[in-house]
Amino acid sequence: MPDVLAPLATRYVRWLRLPAARTSDTSDEDPELVRAMQMVLRVERGPAVREPSHQHSAPGRTPLLEAAASAALAVCLDERAAPGGEWHEAMTAWVSGRIRKVTRRARGAHWAAVQELPGVTVAVDGPSGRGEVRALVPWLVTETPKEVSRLQIAGTDLPYDDPGEPIPGLPVVWLNPAVELTVGKAAAQVGHATMILAAALPASRLAEWRADGLRCAVRVATPKGWRSVLDAAAGPSRSTVLVRDAGFTEVAPGTVTCAAHWP
Repeated sequence: MPDVLAPLATRYVRWLRLPAARTSDTSDEDPELVRAMQMVLRVERGPAVREPSHQHSAPGRTPLLEAAASAALAVCLDERAAPGGEWHEAMTAWVSGRIRKVTRRARGAHWAAVQELPGVTVAVDGPSGRGEVRALVPWLVTETPKEVSRLQIAGTDLPYDDPGEPIPGLPVVWLNPAVELTVGKAAAQVGHATMILAAALPASRLAEWRADGLRCAVRVATPKGWRSVLDAAAGPSRSTVLVRDAGFTEVAPGTVTCAAHWP
């Protein structure tokens, strides 16, 4: 497992066992030292389109979430996050604490501006359009640069699309069908999911995933399918992991929002 994700693997089981109310307890934190990964979603004006060449139209919901899921993990697995790399100290400090993500939206010149900040941009084309997300190297929330702090957090939403069945062999992030999430909240959750899955996977499987560009599918589970996902996560295999939210926004503390599954 990559060095930067090691703390996440050891904390995962303890987090699942916490009483729901404890997941939102931040009494042990200094607000001045809170860190977060900023995830910037490209949301241009105009209707979503099917042709990938139309890069400046509104994105499709599913490709945007798939881009977010891959981008968050790509920052963690980037060679610059490895020991001795320029991002290692910042990444290690973040992963050693609570894994916070802040999702914002940008378009035009504001989208271009965040490309100059350290991070990774991922683009995914799908039937409903193109999704583009830049995941930035985490920093102290109090030191968020103006290129990011000026971007809107609330109000990021897109209509549900119909992406069809996942490509066979891809890891899948299944969203809980009983939980309504804005696309901004869902983007953060699927980013959590891929990170936890990567931390749980054997080195050989993670190497496969990296060689495939960290591609993944994001789908809303059916109620029956969601029960199967929960059963798989409760089993001895580490190929299905759950994301349990602290409950700071949109959902109640302790809510399981999604799960990542290695096929």
